[in-house]
Amino acid sequence: MASDIEYDYSILGGFKELEGVHARGDWDLSQHSKFSGVDLSYFEEATRERFIPHIVETSVGVARIGLAFIDQAYKVEMVGVETRIVLKLDKRLSPIKVAVLPLFKKEHLQNKAREIWKILNKIYMCEYDESGSIGKRYRRQDEIGTPYCVTIDYDTADETSVNFATVTVRDRDSMVQERIKISELAFYIKI
Repeated sequence: MASDIEYDYSILGGFKELEGVHARGDWDLSQHSKFSGVDLSYFEEATRERFIPHIVETSVGVARIGLAFIDQAYKVEMVGVETRIVLKLDKRLSPIKVAVLPLFKKEHLQNKAREIWKILNKIYMCEYDESGSIGKRYRRQDEIGTPYCVTIDYDTADETSVNFATVTVRDRDSMVQERIKISELAFYIKI
């Protein structure tokens, strides 16, 4: 008997096999025993019977499961009049956890952003990005599934004490932005 577990892949146009489950009976071990000359039977003490065990064979791979996760997470959304492509992976599965983005290519913003990146990079897989407009950088991070973007702006650069300095943290899924103290950032992002 053979059964397939299928997944409805939107990117592949419908249901495709995710895993195959096959009840092989005693065929496999009987054949191995026959051609190898090795007795592969099992003796059950309680019943005093000898038998060839039956085999249930499954076939599932990391690639199939990974594709199902990506298929489930891939979203195309309308944000106002723009289309947003976002990979809404479970935050625990996202390879890059946080991106650090200076608002503009200004030296004092870039320096502060690099400081914050160095702190977060010790704890999380991080990216630093200063190329293009902030909106384009947010979209790039959305597309690769980065759950949080930390933006360093003029307020951050003007605040001198790390205990009081704040950054803007943008959540990928809700796009909500919050001001968070730098000293509390690692805990806030904790995934």
